[in-house]
Amino acid sequence: MHKELLENIGEKELIKRLAEFMPKNQISDDCALIKARDKDLLINTDSLVENVHFSNETISALDVGWKAVASNVSDLISSGCCKIIGINIGLVVPPKTDWNWIKDLYKGINQALEYFGGSILGGDCSVGKEKVISLTAIGTQGEIKFRRNSCKPKELIMTTGLHGLSKLGLMIKSKKIWNKNTFITQTLIDRSIQQFCKPKLKPKFLKKVLNARPNKNLKTIGCTDSSDGLFQALLDLSIESNCKAVVDYEKIPKHKNWPVGDEWDEYYFFGGEDYELVFSLPLKWAKNLLNVDKTISEIGYFTEGSPTVEFINLKNDNFQKYKSFNHF
Repeated sequence: MHKELLENIGEKELIKRLAEFMPKNQISDDCALIKARDKDLLINTDSLVENVHFSNETISALDVGWKAVASNVSDLISSGCCKIIGINIGLVVPPKTDWNWIKDLYKGINQALEYFGGSILGGDCSVGKEKVISLTAIGTQGEIKFRRNSCKPKELIMTTGLHGLSKLGLMIKSKKIWNKNTFITQTLIDRSIQQFCKPKLKPKFLKKVLNARPNKNLKTIGCTDSSDGLFQALLDLSIESNCKAVVDYEKIPKHKNWPVGDEWDEYYFFGGEDYELVFSLPLKWAKNLLNVDKTISEIGYFTEGSPTVEFINLKNDNFQKYKSFNHF
């Protein structure tokens, strides 16, 4: 019998095949929506695996704890969550793990919960060859639903914050050498390490979107986060909404000290773990939001057409060779 290996299938194809065992459209977004009597619930699970997402050489246990919470909360925020209820923790560790590492991990988790909201609800522990921290986060659905399949032609594509910083932070922490002829400022180094180790996210985003809404009958917008990179976020929105994303390279917001070059485009668009929000809004709504929040940038628009990401004002001939992060 022919074997299909996960390294050949890839992460996206694996998820697509797993969808056959679930209710229809269950994999369109990272969060599951659970209907409840008073407030609908959002539930998300994310895992950090040693030597895949973290190592002792690149990040402290304290920051692993914060990041484990942040990766889950980011998915809740990008679904329109208005309140974090709490998390369940699945912990897998080798038997020779130092107790102080685990204590710092949980300190980091509690620091993040104090910042984002919620508490530890429970969990489970087991032994394994490598450390795994798997969190399930629960929150309540806000007044507006953020969904990947809700982008529409003629809507503006927008993003919060900057991208590529977490990738650069990882490279710095892991002592990987980039082009020696490229000068990296200390400001950019510090900002990138902070983004890699302790991302802050955008917990007030829903409130800002609500305040900018021109019509209270509008209940859904297209949105996702850039945990897998800006390009993958744009492609996911395009595929789930069945329309083409047109992105203006010259409108992409970058750190003022971000170097120029093909490799830096790769870090920026395909690095991942920045946890910024990528979304679309009708023109009037978008303009209202841009007027009140200068950290948000308009970067393009959606139009009718096959689900793809098209760039304008981009001169990088190597761009199509780059690939998004793949767990397998």
